[in-house]
Amino acid sequence: MSSLAPTIYTPAFELKGSLLTLIVLRLLELDNDKITAQFAEKVAIAPNLFQQAPVVIDLYSVREGSIDLPYLIDLLRTHHLIPVAVRGGNETHNALAITMGLGILSENKSGERARRPPEPEPVIVPPPAPTFSPAKVITQPIRSGQQVVARSGDLIVLASVSHGAEILAQGHIHVYGALRGRALAGVNSNQEARIFCQFLDAELVSIAGNYQINEDLPEQVRGKPAQVYLEGEQLKIEPL
Repeated sequence: MSSLAPTIYTPAFELKGSLLTLIVLRLLELDNDKITAQFAEKVAIAPNLFQQAPVVIDLYSVREGSIDLPYLIDLLRTHHLIPVAVRGGNETHNALAITMGLGILSENKSGERARRPPEPEPVIVPPPAPTFSPAKVITQPIRSGQQVVARSGDLIVLASVSHGAEILAQGHIHVYGALRGRALAGVNSNQEARIFCQFLDAELVSIAGNYQINEDLPEQVRGKPAQVYLEGEQLKIEPL
């Protein structure tokens, strides 16, 4: 009778798919100087949000052009972002990306590009008043691909914020519908800012650059009225 105990197999790791929130840099033209200047302006709005964040470079709109991919990668790393993959490029772009250690993301399901909403009209933000900053009030739903900015005060949205939309405010953000997109309050390092919403399912919430993505939202507030604020350096998300 054998005295040997059976070998117990315990896995050392798991491989599984996951839907993650990534920053997507979607190129619309190939002017490096213009890209550099506008990217610096974008990062300056909420610098902490972009620290060590993974980025996918979307080449679909410029796939017929000659893309200076090394320059783009250096630009992202200069601003402390981490390029991880490209998508929408041609065979030459993909081959170059692989030599630079980037992954290749396949195109999304058929038809998604055709359903991409048109580029939003530029948001014109008036300069702040010297002694009084009225809230910016939005009465219509904010749809995927749109961005609304309130640089000088609070932002009040009397409708819903869709997936793929982005709202930013120097002060508080109030959403009286569902919040499913990205909401960034206190973008000028205002740590007293808060986010209030009636239905929380945001892709990302941020106060003064301190952020949390959708998959990390507490289950007790998901899909419910909630508020987001800073307590010291810690982001708090609580029911309303």
